Amino acid sequence: MCGIAGIVGPDVRPEHDRAPLGRMIHALAHRGPDGYGWHLDTGVALAHARLSIIDLATGDQPIRNEDGTVWTVLNGEIFNYVELRRELEAQGHRFYTQSDTEVIVHLYERDGDDFVRHLNGQFAIALWDAPRRRLLLARDRTGIRPLYHASARGRTWFASEPAALLSVLPELATVDPLGLAQALAWWAPADPTTIHAGVESLPAGHLLVIGEDGRRTLRQYWNWSFPPASETRPDRYPGGFEAAVHELRERLVDAVRLQLRADVPVGADLSGGLDSSGIVALIRGFTRTPVRTFSVAFEDGEYDESAHQQAMVRHLGTDHTTVHCSRRDIGDAFPRMIRHVQAPVLRTAAVPLMLLSASVRAHGYKVVLTGEGADEVFGGDDLFKEAKVRRFWARQPTSTMRPRLLERLYGYLPNSPVASGQAQAFFAQGLGDVGRASYAHLPRWTTSQRALGLLAPELRAGLRDWDPLRAWDGAMPAGADAWSPLARDQYIEAKTLLAGYLLPFQGDRVAMANSIEGRYPFLDHRLVEFANALPPSYKIRGLTEKHVLRRALADLLPPDIAQRTKQPYRSPDSSSFFFDGKPLDYVEDLLSEASIREAGYFDAAAVGRLFEKCRAGRARGFSDNQAFVGVLSTMLVHRQLRGFRTQSVAGDTLSSAPLAASVSR
Repeated sequence: MCGIAGIVGPDVRPEHDRAPLGRMIHALAHRGPDGYGWHLDTGVALAHARLSIIDLATGDQPIRNEDGTVWTVLNGEIFNYVELRRELEAQGHRFYTQSDTEVIVHLYERDGDDFVRHLNGQFAIALWDAPRRRLLLARDRTGIRPLYHASARGRTWFASEPAALLSVLPELATVDPLGLAQALAWWAPADPTTIHAGVESLPAGHLLVIGEDGRRTLRQYWNWSFPPASETRPDRYPGGFEAAVHELRERLVDAVRLQLRADVPVGADLSGGLDSSGIVALIRGFTRTPVRTFSVAFEDGEYDESAHQQAMVRHLGTDHTTVHCSRRDIGDAFPRMIRHVQAPVLRTAAVPLMLLSASVRAHGYKVVLTGEGADEVFGGDDLFKEAKVRRFWARQPTSTMRPRLLERLYGYLPNSPVASGQAQAFFAQGLGDVGRASYAHLPRWTTSQRALGLLAPELRAGLRDWDPLRAWDGAMPAGADAWSPLARDQYIEAKTLLAGYLLPFQGDRVAMANSIEGRYPFLDHRLVEFANALPPSYKIRGLTEKHVLRRALADLLPPDIAQRTKQPYRSPDSSSFFFDGKPLDYVEDLLSEASIREAGYFDAAAVGRLFEKCRAGRARGFSDNQAFVGVLSTMLVHRQLRGFRTQSVAGDTLSSAPLAASVSR
């Protein structure tokens, strides 16, 4: 895991571009504190900040092929590099390192742009083909590792984080209204849109080819795909359910073994739920890797899962560390989290994970395996069960019994519509629109739209043609109409919540804030493809989520963990910013009427009313809490962007010192 940055264009010259390239890569120092590497030539400049995990001695990047005509920098890991290297060496390719990165240049020599199809990993890659004067940017299939790019000043610029681009292109340090609206409605902008005007995110599973003249070709090499519903009936699945359980276990073991490859110690995050507990149990049961685990515990019992975490620690006998997180800890660390996330968020949940990664680093670890992705792959989110009930209810919309099934959901949420007796009214929204691709997401997006209502009137006017509840209905891939309803639900969840929010904001950014690499065995693309072909009833049986995964892990876990109902990871939101009726100093400053009016994103009077409501402890459920966190985080992003513009005015666009201070860990 590392940071990468670069520039391509006809006027790029080593003597002129080392300074801006240096500024970009120093902005990523937290991603790669173990050293820097450079390749500058006419037309291209590549840089790499290294976090040493594989081949500590000779794995410095950029990496070249035998004759120096192909150069690459990698952020991430290629887990199947051992097998690929054997294959390539047998075909005559000569290696000069033991690095996983080196297989990339040799695969490109052999297979051209199709090299990426052979990679099992989590990666963002930049590859320069000198004879053809072309740059390739590639991102892993599910979007684990980020990659951003921008066209400006007659060149293409790319980097692992937007801050690196803004450090040399301060004219792009402005908010894109559509990106802001998507963040407030969907929890994150949808690729390629970002919160920063003029900056794009390379979509997951895509390859972007950029010629020296700036011409671009974007190609998708992988996507979440599902067979037609008619082909996923249980009676047509070869070998039936037990065969699926057996094959899933084998695939999980293989994915975990691959992702344990490292030349440094590897730990694991342990939440106390099925997914992370299963990963730890697989490490313990099927490898020789010592198990070192890390968890977050909360002072508030509504969010705390430490009892389940300790049950797994006792069951497996792991060496374990718990980070205790208070509301004050979250409020105090929130600005630093936003500085690394560099985008508005609707939840504080990334903050405890950032504090956890700091503890991982303090204990001498650089790599942790996590259970992220299992919910999206195996139908674990409550959203999927909720949609199943709503579709059942929609067949008899006048029924008073069918909606009562919703009472079996969200029992862990004291302020949910179910707990407040509003379930039937709330979940009836859009009940009859069962044919819409976004059907399952309508209740969640309706809740988060509270934040959209706080936007300034001028901003709302410019977005009047954009409907967050319908935008995805015309964006599904060919053939999606034939998928099962669950498959369509999973597809949008993978493209929005997973790729847009969970992986970048609760994953990559807050782990790399402390130079930690997170790995996700459940997102091994072979495992995803296997799960996508399973009958929906193997994933959700009745209202039991992840049925096939539970069976595959059952003999490795204590019964109360294996059978435990999904409880999403959460943390205190608006209550983290007020103590004894008083806001934290920076909160009062950012959300003052003057600050809101100066920024221009929100209606100052509406924000003031929400502020007073949260100050009094009267925030109601997700709607108020998400709106408050969304406004506060947007204002922190605004302050960050203003800092980039201020540096530009000061004429300091090329030195690296000011930016190093602004992103210091």
